[in-house]
Amino acid sequence: MRAINPERELRELFQGLVEQVFFTEVGICAPAVTDYLSGLLADFVHVDRIYRMRSVDGRTIRELSRLQADADLGPATAEDYRTLVINRYVGDLTLFWTGMYPETLRRRFQGGIDRLHEYTLQGKRGYEIASALTRPGQVPPADLLRGLSEQFESCMHGLALVRRTWERHSRHVGHN
Repeated sequence: MRAINPERELRELFQGLVEQVFFTEVGICAPAVTDYLSGLLADFVHVDRIYRMRSVDGRTIRELSRLQADADLGPATAEDYRTLVINRYVGDLTLFWTGMYPETLRRRFQGGIDRLHEYTLQGKRGYEIASALTRPGQVPPADLLRGLSEQFESCMHGLALVRRTWERHSRHVGHN
């Protein structure tokens, strides 16, 4: 009998949901994309991973506008690498919120849908900058990050469908 590993089980659940939705409903049949997105969902299950960037004084950074100026990755971090990490994080964070919980963004910001659009643009830009700074051999590769930027809206839609599938499955399981 195999020991239960909650982290692995959760990752496998997200992997199956993301693959099914993206391959059959969204039309993105790219294992690198679905692997990345299922890993993102598994990682962001923990709220401390969603808001993992800290300022020099150790405070959690929750606003995108503060990331570039305030995020501290340590004194030995090269500026190009810092910019890559922060922009990839901006892409991840915005894709997660716009895809999985757009209603939270609409409530959180004045102006609703316009702010959601602005958040989407920041995410696309974040992935594009990160892809430009990614060197050969780095993980994730530049072409994956560029693809996330180019297909950001499709990925948002796919993550919204993943959430609906997950919620529908949860309701069904709860009734058995």
